Amino acid sequence: MAAPSGAASCEDFAEFQELLRVMRTIDDRIVHELNTTIPTASFVGKIDAGQTCKELYQSLMDAHTSRERIIKNCIAQTSSVVKTLREEREKAQDDLALLKELRKEQTKV
Repeated sequence: MAAPSGAASCEDFAEFQELLRVMRTIDDRIVHELNTTIPTASFVGKIDAGQTCKELYQSLMDAHTSRERIIKNCIAQTSSVVKTLREEREKAQDDLALLKELRKEQTKV
């Protein structure tokens, strides 16, 4: 079960949350994955349990690495936006729309 490979958009927080939910599928279904990976007594000789477990482990690690990369990327992007907005806020302290946008971005981080 591979993770989506597209670039994550951090602009829409709901969309980002949905992407993470989809990427967690392998974790959410780990019991099912283990049950289908480990052979029952009747299939012990037909399936290499060690190899299938290694493949499951690699899938989990790939999914975790992919999620971590996307999360860190969005944190960096949003932090950069917050920094820019803070600098703009210093120049225009009376701009309420700017303050609202800054608060929104800070909440995302």
